[in-house]
Amino acid sequence: MIIAAIGSIPLIMTLGNSMLIPILPAMKKSLDLSQMQVSLTITVFSIAGAIFIPIVGYLSDRFSRKVIILPSLILFGLGGLLAGFGGSSLPNSYVWILIGRVIQGIGAAGTAPIAMALTGDLFKGGEQSRVLGIFEASNGLGKVLSPIIGALLGLVVWYAVFFAFPALCIISILLVWIFIKEKSNRQAPPPFHKYVRGLLSVFKHEGRWLFTTYLAGGTCLFTLFGILFFLSDVLEKKYNIDGVMKGLILAIPLMVMVTTSYITGTKIGKNLERMKKIALIGFGLMTISYGTLVFVEKLVPFLMILAISSVGAGLILPCVNSIITGAVSKERRGFVTSLYGSVRFLGVAAGPPIFSRLMEWSRTGMFISLATFTLIVGLLVLLLIRVKGKDGKENRNTPIRYKYV
Repeated sequence: MIIAAIGSIPLIMTLGNSMLIPILPAMKKSLDLSQMQVSLTITVFSIAGAIFIPIVGYLSDRFSRKVIILPSLILFGLGGLLAGFGGSSLPNSYVWILIGRVIQGIGAAGTAPIAMALTGDLFKGGEQSRVLGIFEASNGLGKVLSPIIGALLGLVVWYAVFFAFPALCIISILLVWIFIKEKSNRQAPPPFHKYVRGLLSVFKHEGRWLFTTYLAGGTCLFTLFGILFFLSDVLEKKYNIDGVMKGLILAIPLMVMVTTSYITGTKIGKNLERMKKIALIGFGLMTISYGTLVFVEKLVPFLMILAISSVGAGLILPCVNSIITGAVSKERRGFVTSLYGSVRFLGVAAGPPIFSRLMEWSRTGMFISLATFTLIVGLLVLLLIRVKGKDGKENRNTPIRYKYV
């Protein structure tokens, strides 16, 4: 039940964006919006989250993970209510939806990134990697279910999606409140200047590979949400596929990623060399997939080749999660994992508007640009991630753990 409670947190956060994907065309038509305005409903959520994640990460290190997660889930639900009323009955609907989405983004800042730090607190060794694999699979499961749920709710009315958020949050709130028991003997938080000095030491010594892992995770989320945005538009305009069928099709690449994430998390243990090799394979698959999609337009072959990129993302994310979670001691884990969460949020935020411009520019250019980008990030992983132990040699089988005081 502890794992179920932790897994419910990224599930809820993921629904915050993915559930909107199927109803974006209906929102656009109903409110007479441009493609860019529609994409901003996802972007403002993610930017707000990215800004507030480091703040709540620091607060979770100062106080406790649970004290941050519970109010964040409540705020997430309230933002959904405001956006729902904005879309259904308030004047200037689009403005109220954006305000509600900003509130949801602030709430989301204290959910999944803090849950990742909580996992690092409660589990150790290979068990930690396994639970982080479940964490990423839960994140992906939210992405699988959300287009289907969003499409089903969209059959009622497009803004019904917003009202579903508070109902889902209640479930997660109850699970976390009842089953998450943090240790009562937490050490007193260090003075702020010592905390900051410790963080600066971490990034001074390990910043190069740590930021590279941040970029790797953010790239997966950027390409994923960008492709979903593209695919949602193509399914409706080119193939006249809408409703539940559209949601099911959008779920296919996501289901592939979920399955791969779960299997990867159970197999990597704490072998750092293996994590790096698996991440490199993942970027290779993503590059091949996007490069090949330049030549494929028919729907079924397109989805099959796109699934290869989903396998790649499913290989990368659990490895990145495990590396980052083990990078620092418990006292600063919340902030370091929260910075990673910010990068993931920024990746999600950048996906729809950038893909919107790329779609207007050139389909071929879009996929060539994606393949080039994932290749470059893969090369950075190859060249810059050098995880070493205290003896200066690559540490293959033990957790990365640096403690600066």
